[in-house]
Amino acid sequence: MSSVAVLTQESFNEHRNGLLPEQGGDSEPLPDGVLASPASLPVAGPSGAGDEEALPTYKDAFPPLPEKGSSPEGAQQPANAWTSNIRPLKSSVITQVFHVPLEERKYKDINQFGEGDQAKVCVDIMHKTGAHLELSMAKDQGLSIMVSGKLDAVMKARKEIVSRLQTQASATVGIPKEHHRFVIGKNGEKLQELELKTATKIQIPRPDDPSNQIKISGTKEGLEKAKHEILLISAEQDKRAVERVNVDKVYHPFITGAHNKLVGDMSQETGARINVPPPSVNKTEIVITGEKEQVALAVALIKKIYEEKKKNTTTIAVEVKKSQHKYVIGHRGNTLQDILERTGVSVEIPPSDSSSETVILRGEPDRLGQALTEVYAKANSYTVSSVSAPSWLHRFIIGKKGQNLAKITAQMPKVHIEFTEGEDKITLEGPTKDMQMVQSQIEAIVTDLVSRMDYTEISVDPKFHRHLIGKGGANINRIKDSHKVSVRIPPDNEKSNLIRIEGDPQGVQEAKDELLKLASRMENERTKDLIIEQRFHRAIIGQKGENIKEVRDKFPEVIINFPDPANKSDIVQLRGPHTEVEKCSKFMQKMVAEMVENSFSVSVPIFKQFHKNIIGKGGANIKKIREETNTKIDLPAENSNSEMIVITGKKANCEAARARVLAIQKELANITELEVSIPSKLHNSLIGSKGRLVRSIMEECGGVHIHFPTEGSGIDTVTIRGPAEEVERARQQLLAHAEEKQTKNHTAELRAKPEYHKFLIGKGGVNIRKVRDNTGARIIFPTADDPDQELITVVGTEEAVAEAQKELEKLIQSLDNVVEDTMNVDPKHHRYFVARRGQVLRDIADEYGGVMVSFPRTGAQSDKVTLKGAKDCVEAAKKRMLEMVEDLDAQVTMECVIAQKFHRSIMGPKGSRIQQITRDHSVQIKFPEREDPQAAPPAEAPAQENGEDNVEVKEPVDPAAPKKCDVIVLSGRKERCEAAVEALKALVPVTIEVEVPFELHRYIIGQKGSGIRKMMDEFEVNIQVPAPDLQSDVITITGLSTHLDRAKEGLLERVKELQAEQEDRALRSFKLTITVDPKYHPKIIGRKGAIITNIRTEHDVNIQFPEKNDENQDQITITGYEHRATAARDAIQSLVDDLEEMVSEDITLDSRVHARIIGARGKGIRKIMDEFKVDLRFPQSGAADPNLVTVTGRPELVDEAIDHLLNLEEEYMADVVENESKMAYMRPPGGGAASMDEPRGPSKGFVVREAPWTTGSEKAPDMSSSEDFPSFGAPVATKSSPWGPKRF
Repeated sequence: MSSVAVLTQESFNEHRNGLLPEQGGDSEPLPDGVLASPASLPVAGPSGAGDEEALPTYKDAFPPLPEKGSSPEGAQQPANAWTSNIRPLKSSVITQVFHVPLEERKYKDINQFGEGDQAKVCVDIMHKTGAHLELSMAKDQGLSIMVSGKLDAVMKARKEIVSRLQTQASATVGIPKEHHRFVIGKNGEKLQELELKTATKIQIPRPDDPSNQIKISGTKEGLEKAKHEILLISAEQDKRAVERVNVDKVYHPFITGAHNKLVGDMSQETGARINVPPPSVNKTEIVITGEKEQVALAVALIKKIYEEKKKNTTTIAVEVKKSQHKYVIGHRGNTLQDILERTGVSVEIPPSDSSSETVILRGEPDRLGQALTEVYAKANSYTVSSVSAPSWLHRFIIGKKGQNLAKITAQMPKVHIEFTEGEDKITLEGPTKDMQMVQSQIEAIVTDLVSRMDYTEISVDPKFHRHLIGKGGANINRIKDSHKVSVRIPPDNEKSNLIRIEGDPQGVQEAKDELLKLASRMENERTKDLIIEQRFHRAIIGQKGENIKEVRDKFPEVIINFPDPANKSDIVQLRGPHTEVEKCSKFMQKMVAEMVENSFSVSVPIFKQFHKNIIGKGGANIKKIREETNTKIDLPAENSNSEMIVITGKKANCEAARARVLAIQKELANITELEVSIPSKLHNSLIGSKGRLVRSIMEECGGVHIHFPTEGSGIDTVTIRGPAEEVERARQQLLAHAEEKQTKNHTAELRAKPEYHKFLIGKGGVNIRKVRDNTGARIIFPTADDPDQELITVVGTEEAVAEAQKELEKLIQSLDNVVEDTMNVDPKHHRYFVARRGQVLRDIADEYGGVMVSFPRTGAQSDKVTLKGAKDCVEAAKKRMLEMVEDLDAQVTMECVIAQKFHRSIMGPKGSRIQQITRDHSVQIKFPEREDPQAAPPAEAPAQENGEDNVEVKEPVDPAAPKKCDVIVLSGRKERCEAAVEALKALVPVTIEVEVPFELHRYIIGQKGSGIRKMMDEFEVNIQVPAPDLQSDVITITGLSTHLDRAKEGLLERVKELQAEQEDRALRSFKLTITVDPKYHPKIIGRKGAIITNIRTEHDVNIQFPEKNDENQDQITITGYEHRATAARDAIQSLVDDLEEMVSEDITLDSRVHARIIGARGKGIRKIMDEFKVDLRFPQSGAADPNLVTVTGRPELVDEAIDHLLNLEEEYMADVVENESKMAYMRPPGGGAASMDEPRGPSKGFVVREAPWTTGSEKAPDMSSSEDFPSFGAPVATKSSPWGPKRF
């Protein structure tokens, strides 16, 4: 049998950590240097019978799991390693079902089950408690609720269900007031448990309330349960009694007995609970609680002991040193209890805060002598002494993690060693016999430490302390480890500048020199605070820190700290050498100055409808403006009401971009810009409070833009932009207001209900214009955004304001005078007014000061209509309704025939066009139902039977008559209907054809139709491109005649652009090739493609290098404009000429210094390559000559680089030799290493005897099988079975 790795019985038993008792058996001793552990297994020699027996059995190694079934009663289960300490696992999730009868349901609306308030309540309960609820309805309309979850969650859910889904009842129960606290329980726990258990709310009166009635609310079932539980608690308390017995404090120890044994026996014997106050509490009262008979028996026993001890005991007083009292008391009073137990004598020690040294012994006279002897023995068993030791040596005496003291205390565990901070002594306390040995050991340690240890203190400014410590303690830990010293730097809160160094005298001196050197270097450092606005911090840092990284690389010795964004601070801190900090400061200030220059911002008001034109096709216009002016242009979101376009950049660039944007708007519409000179001191008064005055002028003048210069600029020019007529109106109003302000300006405020405002303004502003014309004052009404909706402001001269105010107050007063009036309206017109949920009546109320109009109920044959509101409003509303009735009486119906295919176009998006015609002409328009093109033609007339027709004969249809689906019906006054018909016909689309070369069609359509869709949206037409298989050049445009010309021009303009692009594409496709030796290709490409990318960008060409499999490996292809491609070729040829002048030289550098020369992440080698303008190639791992390094570059630079490399090699080799000599002393002994290197025989792993696969037909487990030996976290593929997958 070959050698196998096995476990001996001893190591196996040790490995199993005592799962089974150790078995006997001799094992072969291990050779020297080999540790016997489960991890290192000895190699057995040729095996014999003894070796086989030494192997563990399969059952020993793998104890069987306990059987599933329970053993018969009384049968003892066999001891098993697996069965110890195994507890059955219970599911933490429970499920309970609650039933709510129909009569107790709070929500009884059956139709809303699953979506009403009941479902919302259930969802809320699930969120609150974490339990899962399922609702179902029983046949009797009762509600069943299944609740699943953790026990406490289910109980809370049950309480919520009862209180929120079940109707509540209430009841009261009266119990004695003194029993209330037992219902509440400790910290209210009993009450909470009772409420959860019964699903009720229990209210207990406050202690100062004389009432003894407890109120319960909840379901009927819960009320009964709660009442029963409360009465049970009260009944239980009725049976209990409480007795208080006064016993002198000095006799308490005789009642409790030693270690409370006697009082415990009495409690067990009587069944009562006896509470004796502890010695520290100065109370004489002993409390006994329990059943009445039990309490009486316990009281009798206590009184008996008390009387007996009072009669038989005597006392003696002795003097014991105060310092020895604690030895008499012992740990937690155990010594006093032991004396009481052995002698029956109580020892009374004075309190620790008392200066008395008298100890009193109380007991029977014949026992006092023995007790006294024990007291003195305990008092003198311990002594206290001290050892002189400098306080700074204390921690060295203690040792790392207390290991020095642990050696002493392990031998003498009863000795207590105390170190007091700041005192030059160590206090020892313990048994007299042990003290002398411990004292001599500590004195020896102190003498040794004093002879070989030293300390010193240095003074360093506290502001440098954290820098001396370093990040994560890196600096200070390095100093400690290298000099084998301890360095104590005071914490920040001590405000101390003394640093203490302790350790070997030489190490202390070296550490002191190094720390002082570091401190002096830091004193030369400078910290400078830069004030940089926080808005620039993100830009300086960069999106991923790339900008600040460049700055830090440029100034590596300077530490740059930005404040936390949450602090809103502008201070950026620089720290480092004085000169470097100054350079970095200037560099960053220059960066900030550029950012400030580029952060100039200007807002340009552009009418919303022109924003899409400014953006251009695919953003072409806006992109072009951004690139040419080098600005950032932000447009408001589509769903925003803002018209402001914000331009950011340098001031001159912003002005240029602004002019370009305004020029686009001017081209598209009849927009004029006018400048008005108004003294700047009047600007604020013209703008008005929160911009009210200027906003009212802008709204009145058709939405013109009025731009005032920045406050404080001193500029008088005000810019007005918009349609020419409206701009002129706005100019006149502004000048008129300015003149008023200069002469005499006055402001007054009025208040009126918001519903009156529309009536005061009048239709189209007629009422308010009348007041303005009469008085000359301007009246400003609040906007929807103003917080005060009742405030009306009057602005003008004092006389004009007073007059306008008088007129408005008169109007408002008349509106407050509520009257009721009636009018007659034919019932046939009632439907018109109340249709669409009374929309017409709501409009009348809005327009006429909130007038209420009441029509008679449907079915009532009455024509009386009631109007209620302000007198003037009622009159105006009545007049308007009469006009409406007159219109309805004069209403005619007119037909307009337009082919159905145009109906959708006439309606416009979401019916906007048809709604506009309806509003403009006050008519109603009804479109016909759409004709189904797939509907079957009408069936032929049935045959006649017996000479009679079965159906009525229809007249033949006139072929010239219009189809029903083409007829649009209009209702309204005749003249209005005729005008509306003309408006409808004007909306009928017209089709024109445009010739466009077929090869350009796909570019016009654009990617996924985006191009043509954009043109259709921009020009509001439909553009039809012919199918590709037709090869037609004709594109049809369908739309309103007013839009067709613009659409045609736009399409032809797009064709010109595409043709120009084609010509440009042909020019850009010029190709030429250049022949370059492949060995120069990497040099032309450069590091990470830097050189070739630069050539491509500079000459705007595409440069293609040959693929690996190409035949012409020396051909480089350049594509682009001819002159640019030629320039790029010349640039590449220039590079090649330079490369051909270069030489390559091989030098031998010891491979052990390569890593040092290359540096971390290639930093060192890059520095050399940049400095000497050469290329270095180090050998790869496994190269034939690992010391060969190639240097490539110009001859003179190569020589300089080689000299530098050889100098570095000489410098680094000295360190390498020194390190290797040190490592020679650190290698393990040769014998151990040799034994580890020896080849081992093949291992068979862990071997056991009597395994199932050796004794029976069972197959051994497959070690490589992931199913037999699955990995943690990995899915296991189950074996397929003819019966399908296993079910658990």
